[in-house]
Amino acid sequence: MSELLIDVANVVKHFPLNDKIFGSSGVIHAVDDVSVQVHAGEVLGVVGESGCGKSTLANLIMMLEEPTSGTISFRGKDVATFSKSERLAYRRQVQMVFQDTLGSLDPRMTIADVLTEPYTVHRDFLPKKEWPDKVRQLLALVGLDPNHANRYPHQFSGGQRQRICIARALALDPIVLVCDEPVSALDVSVQAQIINLLKDLQERLGLAYVFVAHDLSVVRQIADRVAVMYLGQVVETGDEARVLLQPSHPYTQALVSALPEADETGRVTGSRIILAGDLPNPAEPPSGCRFRTRCWMAQQKCADEEPALIERGTGRPTKCHFVTPTVDAPAAV
Repeated sequence: MSELLIDVANVVKHFPLNDKIFGSSGVIHAVDDVSVQVHAGEVLGVVGESGCGKSTLANLIMMLEEPTSGTISFRGKDVATFSKSERLAYRRQVQMVFQDTLGSLDPRMTIADVLTEPYTVHRDFLPKKEWPDKVRQLLALVGLDPNHANRYPHQFSGGQRQRICIARALALDPIVLVCDEPVSALDVSVQAQIINLLKDLQERLGLAYVFVAHDLSVVRQIADRVAVMYLGQVVETGDEARVLLQPSHPYTQALVSALPEADETGRVTGSRIILAGDLPNPAEPPSGCRFRTRCWMAQQKCADEEPALIERGTGRPTKCHFVTPTVDAPAAV
């Protein structure tokens, strides 16, 4: 197995909830006891519906948030113990691609300024006289015209802006890219182009990705391993083919059933699992299994005892007392 780069071990992140208007207090359980690993050259897909903690996990890995408890290690060393210089080196090696391209690009800066800004922070990385050539190389690397370096973000399409964001993330020659919903705001045809670009860059540069998404069809195209999150916890993890083609956790089964499938004539086939109820309040998660309030297999044991994320005869860890290898749900359309 390739080198272990990032090791997230039993990480918890709670946000205090202090609502003076309604008098509510407590904590938001954004991430609860999550453990994932990222190895050199691989793509870890993190999937789940909105509010499950995917983006919070990405921010924790990027050190944009500090964990409430647990550890995040880079090449065997806890990032919480990093000195200022070690933090700077970590941020050079682990870069982020954001979902909102307009929000992550300063509208007052030209693309050349955007791509050279990392060198003003990491001053010893590249001599200033080499910046113009590096800008041209980065734009060409992501499929953009180097002659457009003096344009502003609003003069590009959404897909082109995402290419610029990827180029900026590559400016410091990182080994890991944390991609937080990088294609969800793009048209389907443009999504495919960006995914193909990321795959090409991974092969050419040997990058590892943490790829956060809610669209399983996108994750299928790029991920080597998948971690499925629900209400702040990982409920199933393993190789992409096993998790998405033979889901064992009921929640994963429901997610996979939402993917349309067609027969030889192009007619949509298969049945979809319709989950009952809404996502529970993250400030007051259910006892025991957090998915039990929407699960068709829930029993009293699910309320009394939280299942462990362990291997249960399916070849991968699953957080469910009653694992089934195939979809078996009455509520289908």
